[in-house]
Amino acid sequence: MQHLQQLVIEAIETSQFPETPSNLYDPIRYILTLGGKRVRPVLTLMAAELFGMQEMDEIIPAAKAVEFFHNFSLIHDDLMDKAPLRRGKTTVHEKWDANIAILSGDGLLVKA
Repeated sequence: MQHLQQLVIEAIETSQFPETPSNLYDPIRYILTLGGKRVRPVLTLMAAELFGMQEMDEIIPAAKAVEFFHNFSLIHDDLMDKAPLRRGKTTVHEKWDANIAILSGDGLLVKA
C-alpha cells in the first residue's frame, strides 16, 4: 500500500498547471501541496489491482482525477463553512478570497 501511496504523491506533485492566470492556478497548486492521506486515489489504484490491472501508469490519471475532485469539494466546503484552516494551513478563501476559491475549485473540477 505504501508503494501505491508513493505513486499517488509523485503523480500529484508532478501535476502541471499553467502559470497564468496565477490567481486561478496558484490556489490549485497551494491546496494540492497541503498533503493529506490521499486515501481516495490509493483506493482507486487498489481497486484497479483487485480487478487485474497490472500497469499502474494506466490508472494514475483516474487516481489523480479522484484526488482533484476531492480537493475541489474541500475548497468549496471550506468556503461554505467559513473554515479558516485546512490541514493546519490557511484555507484558499482566506488566503485569496471567496471568488478565487470558487473559480479555483471549479478549475480542479474541470481538471478532474
